[in-house]
Amino acid sequence: MARMVNESGCGEETRSPEPQGPGRGAARAGPQHAGARELANLYSPGKRCQEWICVVLCFSLMAFNFIHLLANFHLGHMWYLLLGIVGGILTADFASGLVHWGADTWGSVELPIFGKAFIRPFREHHIDPTAITRHDLIETNGDNCMLTIFPLANMAFNFLTLSPAEIYHSYPWYCFVFALAIFVTLTNQIHKWSHTYFGLPRWVVFLQDCHIILPRKHHRVHHVSPHETYFCITTGWLNYPLEKLGFWRNLEDLIQGVTGEKPRADDLKWAHKVK
Repeated sequence: MARMVNESGCGEETRSPEPQGPGRGAARAGPQHAGARELANLYSPGKRCQEWICVVLCFSLMAFNFIHLLANFHLGHMWYLLLGIVGGILTADFASGLVHWGADTWGSVELPIFGKAFIRPFREHHIDPTAITRHDLIETNGDNCMLTIFPLANMAFNFLTLSPAEIYHSYPWYCFVFALAIFVTLTNQIHKWSHTYFGLPRWVVFLQDCHIILPRKHHRVHHVSPHETYFCITTGWLNYPLEKLGFWRNLEDLIQGVTGEKPRADDLKWAHKVK
């Protein structure tokens, strides 16, 4: 029995197919789920090292760039600054949806290197959604920090090598890139907060209630099996328009028509794992 949840947190129950036969009953989600335990055990020391390096590099570059953005700020940049920030947030929200949709829908944990390192957390999350709340700062944010290192490093290089006049003319673009980098970096932390129902700082709850970051009730929509909608997890602003457009569904139909691959096949395999 699946529960169809709307954004207000209300819902109705609809029947969904369950595995039949001996030993094939519906597996209960959570940390005791056989697939969840196996996926959690695939988190390796090498992966942890990669995450530490990415977090340190990312936040060091972010601090460096922030100082230089402040040093080069002019009042004439104000409107460009605001537009850059809004554009960066929207781009980060769409990017979060694209990555989330891609990792949820396609690929396999068995893929060499990439599978265990980057597909594994998405599979674990659907069968143990609370696992993310037990991840520390490094495990939560390591992969997102990795994504922003190169644009932040390029920005830092420009601040060191370009003339003040060149920086002045490129300043709105730097504001966009910096806002994009911040919200991409924080996406999984925001996602973690959307699964945390106790002990959140008041300012986080305030941002969720104002829908400045992903609200908890809003994200519940995605966690209705088979997890086929509301993929944007930075602010969630783009989820409703993308759903009304049928964006992800049409993209899946196109890819399935071309490749023959079935969406979320690997995700369902892990969800039905019983031992």
